[in-house]
Amino acid sequence: MWRGTGCGFHSEGTVGLAWRDHPGMLTEMKFVALIWLGLTASLCAAPTPESVAILYNSTQPESKQLAEIYREARGIPLENVIALDMPQKADVSREEFDQTILKPLRDQFEFRSWWKRGKDSEGLLLPIVNKIRVLVLMRGVPLRIQQTPNPPAPSTTPNTPPPPQDPIQGHDEASVDSELAMFGVEGLPMKGVLQNKFYQSEKSIKDVNLPFLVLTARIDAASLATCERMIRDAIEAEKTGLWGRAYVDIANKFPLGDKWLEDVVKENDNAGIPTVVDRFNDTLPKNYPMTDASIYYGWYDSDVSGPFLNSSFHFRKGAVAMHLHSFSAMQLVNPNKNWSAALLERGAAATVGNVYEPYLHLTHDFSIIQKRLLAGDTWVEACWAAMPVVSWQGVVLGDPLYRPFRHLDGSGEKKDSDIEYRALRASILQWATQPAERQAQLKKASERMKSGVITEALGFDNIKNGKAAEAAQAFRRAKDYYVKTEDKLRQDFNLITLDRVSNRKDLAIRGLRDAQIRYGPLPESAALQAWLDILDPPPPPPADPNKVQSVEKHETKKIVK
Repeated sequence: MWRGTGCGFHSEGTVGLAWRDHPGMLTEMKFVALIWLGLTASLCAAPTPESVAILYNSTQPESKQLAEIYREARGIPLENVIALDMPQKADVSREEFDQTILKPLRDQFEFRSWWKRGKDSEGLLLPIVNKIRVLVLMRGVPLRIQQTPNPPAPSTTPNTPPPPQDPIQGHDEASVDSELAMFGVEGLPMKGVLQNKFYQSEKSIKDVNLPFLVLTARIDAASLATCERMIRDAIEAEKTGLWGRAYVDIANKFPLGDKWLEDVVKENDNAGIPTVVDRFNDTLPKNYPMTDASIYYGWYDSDVSGPFLNSSFHFRKGAVAMHLHSFSAMQLVNPNKNWSAALLERGAAATVGNVYEPYLHLTHDFSIIQKRLLAGDTWVEACWAAMPVVSWQGVVLGDPLYRPFRHLDGSGEKKDSDIEYRALRASILQWATQPAERQAQLKKASERMKSGVITEALGFDNIKNGKAAEAAQAFRRAKDYYVKTEDKLRQDFNLITLDRVSNRKDLAIRGLRDAQIRYGPLPESAALQAWLDILDPPPPPPADPNKVQSVEKHETKKIVK
């Protein structure tokens, strides 16, 4: 069985395609030397440029231009570029997909001798050797395959409800990207989902025997300029490594998604990445002071919200950012709708999304993405290792070869703006099994360096260890060390958070009102009012006497009648 309606897949009689079930104090000089430490990187093997093919829409000049920009940036052979005459629209029918994308792409792979195909024991024609492991779709390639209209359902006995159905059953709408992941396999039914054999893999795609699977990614956004910037930022960030602060907005929606985000926090803690965590039911408030953001994971608003509404907000170069929501990538042209286009427009280099309703268990597992990225995987491999199915709704946006954390060992080009984040990472490498010593050394270093970054991170460590009083002290010290007003305001939020989680509502409200006076017209102050509206909602407006009288007269007439 190749096609299914859930995650419990298995294979019967297929050849080679068995499915997986589901020491003392350091001086300042020594500490700084530790920060700049460079070790030999130990990373997973990655796809080579020769194993990457680029697909663009020949009817759109910008699509061709972007393909050439990416090809040159990554040194991909010119002969690996494919031009197809495709519709100039985001949504295509199943027939249009088959005729203008699927079949011509198969023809190109055959003509270029990129694969060798044979039949399995079920009679399916599929690749048994494949030179191409990654397929990159350029802006201009259609995004979504529409649902094929279903025939009318048979009539049922009156007053008899129809039998319950699996919500996936009968659905063949999909992202073009996901549908192309196994485009070399012929004879599969189109409805439902297919199991992704690369799911939860800890190996590179080049080191697993899955010739029928091609990992897809898309370089697409609201503008050509944003697409170019995504490519440029990924390559530049790779030289230094991605350093900065992480923000995780858990929001308590469903246990499975919440667990993914909690696991992201744990992965970051283990890597020494300072992480601001919001666990309140409401998402992060409008204009929340999100500075130095290199990582963002959150859910579950339908459209871009919170910190990203601040016109001055911008991610750090090379940032990885994603928000879990159905239809997060249903369109990529409006940067103020949904999430994928919005995050990219605000400076992220890479994100993931869904083009239709995916259902939670059939979308990207954020915790696997972060775990694999931290292990040194490429962007496309981390994302596909996190996706249980193909021929469904997921889309991967960004340079597929981007490796944001390849320099977590301390190697890479050094920048002064990264020094505090490198220090936190170096302390993990030095005192991974000595948390108390790590805390003591970091506290001394933060005092010498007057580092708000390190001191705030110590506050998060104290929260994790159940030391609220020590955390509060750290946030107050960090507030003194920080220069930017936005960073100082975030320390107020950290302190107010301690009051909220301890059910000290009056203290939290007082802290918010005091901060409003202190920060005045700062755009980020809007976040204070958002929390006040939750903790101390304003009274409803007084009733309009004229409307009340009108309602009373109307009700009286009804009674008389």
